[in-house]
Amino acid sequence: MKILVTGNMGYVGPSVVQRLRVAYPDAVLVGLDMGYFAHVLTGADVLPECRVDVQHFADVRRPPAGVLDGVDAVVHLAAISNDPMGRRFERVTFAINHEATVAFARMARAAGASRFVFASSCSVYGAAGDTPRDESSPVAPLTAYAKSKILAEQGLASLAGSGFRVTCLRFATACGMSQRLRLDLVLNDFVAAAVATKRVQILSDGTPWRPLIHIEDMARAIDWAVGRDASTGSFLAVNAGEDGWNYQVRDLATAVADVLPGIDVSINTAAAADARSYRVSFAEFRRLAPEHQPRRRLSDTIEGLADGLQRMRFSDESFRDSAFIRLNVLSQLGRQGLLDEDLAWVRPSGRRAVS
Repeated sequence: MKILVTGNMGYVGPSVVQRLRVAYPDAVLVGLDMGYFAHVLTGADVLPECRVDVQHFADVRRPPAGVLDGVDAVVHLAAISNDPMGRRFERVTFAINHEATVAFARMARAAGASRFVFASSCSVYGAAGDTPRDESSPVAPLTAYAKSKILAEQGLASLAGSGFRVTCLRFATACGMSQRLRLDLVLNDFVAAAVATKRVQILSDGTPWRPLIHIEDMARAIDWAVGRDASTGSFLAVNAGEDGWNYQVRDLATAVADVLPGIDVSINTAAAADARSYRVSFAEFRRLAPEHQPRRRLSDTIEGLADGLQRMRFSDESFRDSAFIRLNVLSQLGRQGLLDEDLAWVRPSGRRAVS
């Protein structure tokens, strides 16, 4: 078996590769990534890409010839991966998250791949309020990121059929320690602030709902999707997470203070409510994948993040200006003349690099 993982050098990728290496010990694992965040290593004993058999440094919009030869399954993580990046690079977000995703899946199908797993998002439900949303609920994406994800799902649905099984995993908000840590995610941000400053400041009113999932449990769901039975259909879009991991933002901050002693929590009660609020039902995922349900708990996720940061001797009170914030990395690479406005690598001569 040969499995290609796009975006394997991001926040979630190392956990996915580790999981697939164990689940498919005889498989050939191939990575494809632009390498934007290759330098943001956190607590890695070895380069995470040592766990793949072949690593391509390439743009999913312009994949290298032959990269899909002999591939049985594609795990597609490559994306512009949050709302701030989507606002700054809106056109590129749609080009990568929607257009390139569908084009890459079309190429995979033509090359003979039989399975395509797409990392989608629960953010497609948008302003959903307190009523848990399931897969039959209307979507109401509010941001470029969320809109690009639902457009990609719709494009992928048109490609699925006999011999090409597509699974769109609508993931809850990612969290947890990684070998390429991000701190632009709500729980990770709160824990980093607690470790560095002993304070957690909620800039909103704290009322929005968010479902969360640990990155190791994301990898568990991807493992299921790669091997899911054909009886569940050629196309499947399913919420991936756990009902008990639906939290209001203020409750996440309180949970951090409960686990880490001496933390002060403040909430800006005068702030306008964030329209992005959604609770999600994961009953269908529970029914389909009973052996691949999330195992991590909120308390041990907070402890794991704090332990990882402390091992790094993390004390940066200005971490929101650091490379742990993905938009900062892309912006810095742009200022250095290494990326153009399409987020393509630029050669020293000023010409776009050929992938």
